[in-house]
Amino acid sequence: MPHLVMDYSADDLGRDRVGRIIEQLAVTAAATGVMHAADIKVRARGFDDYLLAGKRDSFVHLAVFMLAGRTPEQKVTLSVALRQTLVEHCPDIHSLSVDIRDMDPEAYKKRLKA
Repeated sequence: MPHLVMDYSADDLGRDRVGRIIEQLAVTAAATGVMHAADIKVRARGFDDYLLAGKRDSFVHLAVFMLAGRTPEQKVTLSVALRQTLVEHCPDIHSLSVDIRDMDPEAYKKRLKA
């Protein structure tokens, strides 16, 4: 169920590179033990129009959405590991950030086609 959503400056990362990054983010997330590999969904959105503090600097921002229930320590472990993966795969990118978001398990609804 966890969703990893990577937003990035489109003119700084090519499609092939983005594919490798999101694959590695999934591997990293699973390796932390905070989530199971089979449950992870990863997607990326490139932006053509953006400003960072009034400048057109490169960025990657990863938002992680999970059902509530992980400890603060688990969230920090996940966040640090994912940020390190971004550092390794995006050394030329100006701003790298990770945000962990809890989803309300009562309000989250899902349907899978059988």
